Amino acid sequence: MKFLIVTVLFLSPLSVSAGTFLDTFEDGNVDGWREVVPWDREPGSWEVVEGGLHGEGQDISLRLFTTGNDTWKNYTVEFDVRLLKRHGSPRISIAARVQEKWIVQCMMMEPVVVLPGGGNAPEKGWVHCYAGSLNGGLVKGLLLEPQPRLKLFKWVHLKLSAEGNIFTFWINGEQVMAPTELRIRRDREGFADFPDFQTGHVGIGLANCIARFDNVTVTGDSIPDSGAFAITSQGKLATTWGNLKRF
Repeated sequence: MKFLIVTVLFLSPLSVSAGTFLDTFEDGNVDGWREVVPWDREPGSWEVVEGGLHGEGQDISLRLFTTGNDTWKNYTVEFDVRLLKRHGSPRISIAARVQEKWIVQCMMMEPVVVLPGGGNAPEKGWVHCYAGSLNGGLVKGLLLEPQPRLKLFKWVHLKLSAEGNIFTFWINGEQVMAPTELRIRRDREGFADFPDFQTGHVGIGLANCIARFDNVTVTGDSIPDSGAFAITSQGKLATTWGNLKRF
């Protein structure tokens, strides 16, 4: 059964100045988006299919599709995603403060397991939140804990908040990572080149899978209003997405 969920939020006076970016991909294009590929490898595949963003990554290296600009600062990014096909051990990523190939991200992933004589894949996946570079090297970890595996064809809602150096992560409305401070000691070996992660683009990413993304939403004081909706200037009534698509 298909149904439509529309969430209407009355924003408090404190959030009147906040802007909202929304891309439902109903216009059929990916204008304003660009791909960031690790180690200058072959790009992934990104196209609009049936009103959603269809992405594919053929190997374990994360392909990141980004939008926004270097001035975006404190904001919350969220989107809906569903796994369509595994190419191996799949990964789905939500990223904030993207600066070139430096990112803060939370990633749902499955372990690479080789079972003698075959057998079933493990029941558990993992969530890994960290700051670092797509090109590898040292990372600053924020969270690593087991989570249920990604299920084929089931929509999942991911949400990541970046406020100053505090990051919070939700899956399907459940807070998976409590507000966590990102502290980087650049006097430690290998950390001298880490950026401040105070501003940057947002990103959605994948590896080893085919997935469909939708309803990419970014809210924050530095975010310009844009997308397939209008926001009233008085009272700032925002009709928003939660999950705008038919599930």
